[in-house]
Amino acid sequence: MTSYALPIPTATGSLEGYIQTVKSFPILSQQEETDFARRFRQDGDLDAARQLIVSHLRVVVAIARGYMGYGLPQADLIQEGNIGLMKAVKRFDPERGVRLVSFAVHWIRAEMHEFILRNWRIVKIATTKAQRKLFFNLRSMKPGLNTLGGEEVKAIARQLGVNPEEVIEMETRLGGKDIALEPLGGEEDDEGYAPIAYLTDSDAEPGRILEHEQTARLKGEGLQQALASLDARSRRIIESRWLREADQATLHDLAAEFGVSAERIRQIEHKAMQKMRGVIGVTAA
Repeated sequence: MTSYALPIPTATGSLEGYIQTVKSFPILSQQEETDFARRFRQDGDLDAARQLIVSHLRVVVAIARGYMGYGLPQADLIQEGNIGLMKAVKRFDPERGVRLVSFAVHWIRAEMHEFILRNWRIVKIATTKAQRKLFFNLRSMKPGLNTLGGEEVKAIARQLGVNPEEVIEMETRLGGKDIALEPLGGEEDDEGYAPIAYLTDSDAEPGRILEHEQTARLKGEGLQQALASLDARSRRIIESRWLREADQATLHDLAAEFGVSAERIRQIEHKAMQKMRGVIGVTAA
């Protein structure tokens, strides 16, 4: 059995050079694979783990080619797939009678899927299991580039075991695109779409907050001064009519309390309100 103590290559340089390199590593026989796996599992032999990894790097490249349609760099997909391969080697049990390649495919695809979902859009496009299934199958299942019809939606939903509404939602997400929060340089026409212009809450600006606090304080101080300027009866009427959070008194309630007509209470209230407005206006100024 031959041992190749070579470092694990990375896809950060020339991609074609990397692919040629991984193709040059020999494919292990089943007996060699089992022996290396046992050495790593039983003795922690890292050189044995390295042999398992480098002999399967070509598998990662082949799987990565199937995801080139998502517009992400193939080198990045390969690097993520290599992480999945390493995880598979760490968990591989040679005594189960299964070849490493069959076991590793799941881990390689899982890492690539996570990478695609993290980077295909700024906002994560799929979070649930059903959404992930739709994301990685819907584009290939669509008969054309046009929007899906009702029967097509139902057929895809049945095939993937999801609700038709979820198919429609994912189709909408796949058809969307990221929008720059701020206008791009040189965009001065009316079509420059800049969400920052209407997403900003001007009331949350520090200057506005301070202004609101000062206004509220002045109004509170002015109200207290205005109430203090009233006689006892007028103050009682204003407080009962306007300053209670609940059980506000009616004109007839106050008329019964003071032994006058409801019209007289209304006149006192009106005069008191005029006086208070004058005091508050002076305070605010």
